[in-house]
Amino acid sequence: MSSRGRHVRGLRAAAIALAACLSAGALATQRVDADLSAVASARSGDAKAEVRALWVLRTSLASPESIATLVRSAKDDGFNTIFVQVRGRGDAYYAGGPEPRAAELLRQPDSFDPLGTVVERAHAAGLRIHAWVNVNLISSAVDLPVAREHIIYRHPSWLMVPRDIAQELAVMEPESPGYVGKLARWTRTQATDVEGLYASPIVPEVADYIASIAGELVKRYQIDGIHLDYARYPNDRFDYSRSAIREFRTWMRSRISDGTRRTVDEQETVDLFAYPDAFPEEWRTFRTARMTALIDRLHAAVKRQRPDAIVSVAAAPDIHEAVQHRLQNWGEWLDAGLVDAICPMAYAIEPARFAEQIAAARMTAGTHPVWAGIGAYRLSPQETIDNIQAARRLGATGIILFSYDSLVAPRPTASDYLAVVGRAAFAAGAPAIAGSR
Repeated sequence: MSSRGRHVRGLRAAAIALAACLSAGALATQRVDADLSAVASARSGDAKAEVRALWVLRTSLASPESIATLVRSAKDDGFNTIFVQVRGRGDAYYAGGPEPRAAELLRQPDSFDPLGTVVERAHAAGLRIHAWVNVNLISSAVDLPVAREHIIYRHPSWLMVPRDIAQELAVMEPESPGYVGKLARWTRTQATDVEGLYASPIVPEVADYIASIAGELVKRYQIDGIHLDYARYPNDRFDYSRSAIREFRTWMRSRISDGTRRTVDEQETVDLFAYPDAFPEEWRTFRTARMTALIDRLHAAVKRQRPDAIVSVAAAPDIHEAVQHRLQNWGEWLDAGLVDAICPMAYAIEPARFAEQIAAARMTAGTHPVWAGIGAYRLSPQETIDNIQAARRLGATGIILFSYDSLVAPRPTASDYLAVVGRAAFAAGAPAIAGSR
């Protein structure tokens, strides 16, 4: 086992032990107290204040009225931060930029700018706004975009391809009408595992494109941060597109002997997978490194325009799962300073499992901020309150509920879900953020 593998296993074991301490009521041991004190002492400025956030889906930004309701609800119920989804599927809930205006906004006048409106209203109410951007996921496979200027039509060669149908797609021109259709049809058969069509982090032009969007958002809007979601591969069987394999081939050829190169080149004439299959460890490392390089580009683009903007990432709580199955090494991103906070999506229903997930993320993150993502849509208000308290005891510096939209809909457990949670979890005297800049 590699040293990295042993390290990951060690973190998982420590996290399980930490969660067990919590469930047994023994969290306040000297060892854990010392660990949490180290986290607290590493925080500075606004990082000392607890982030109390809501993930807000793009559908709640579709009108000025829905935005006004959102801001009022967040403020009244004790939240201080809103993560608003402004790039959901390669579309725009903001003005300008290279992507088509979202179809949900077609009934609104062209002058209506969802992000501009929510920033103005939220800051006036003392709330912080983070622009939530889906990075690699760019289209539903069920409802393909209507706008012909969408990225999947303008640059189909940028799409990730699964190994399962890579051979079939390799003999088709990406610009042909059947290419995207075939990829979409296959993806629809994998709906439980693959959320839609993804852009490839391996293609250099993709990194340029997404970095330009992130840079423009922080340049044009007074947002407090950029939140990156779907910053990963659908799974480790992607990306076997011709473009990606060609990039790997170029990268690999300078690292092997002339004899090996000739052998693999000969195999490649009859086998698209010759290079990935000949060097499986390097292939995995290469794909993971390209995802990391994309995060580096996004971080640089944001900080260049707004140095104090926070870059956060939604991720699987278990670093082993994230690295092995999603090629998403968020632990490395934190260590390298490419992201400022990690948001583990700990959507478990069982309290012990939730505690284990947050503990695992906290152990991996070390002194870096962890904002616990809670799947409140699956929980009763009391269960969400319990998870908030558990996350605090485990050293999380903030919480994010998924999602505002599901929690304000009529629910059998509570008609005023957010108000119930806010009264119990955000009572007077608890740590609170200072408001917007």
